[in-house]
Amino acid sequence: QVHLVESGGGLVQAGGSLRLSCAASGRTFSTYAMGWFRQAPGKEREFVAAISWSGGRTDYAASVKGRFTISRDNAKNTVYLQMNSLKPEDTAVYYCATGQGPHTFTASSWYAYWGQGTQVTVSS
Repeated sequence: QVHLVESGGGLVQAGGSLRLSCAASGRTFSTYAMGWFRQAPGKEREFVAAISWSGGRTDYAASVKGRFTISRDNAKNTVYLQMNSLKPEDTAVYYCATGQGPHTFTASSWYAYWGQGTQVTVSS
């Protein structure tokens, strides 16, 4: 059974930084793409970033490009999301997910397994 555990969320002031981590177990981590999504209150879950199995390809939502960086450490079965220059509109529950194959996709329906989420709150 695949298990994903996010950590690193919290409360930060606008302009600050946070680094989220997602530890995976239960499948061969290094052969699957990973993604980060977020869901704000009253809104649908939206794509944030994705990384291919090797880390060679990354994709970002336009709203976070240039501020967020996704990376992975296959030796540690962990994917990261470095978030800089945070804005109040980044406030949401952030979820990591593992895909159905090695390549990145932005559609949430492609992702097979999800973590429980970690809250990120950015104050103005």
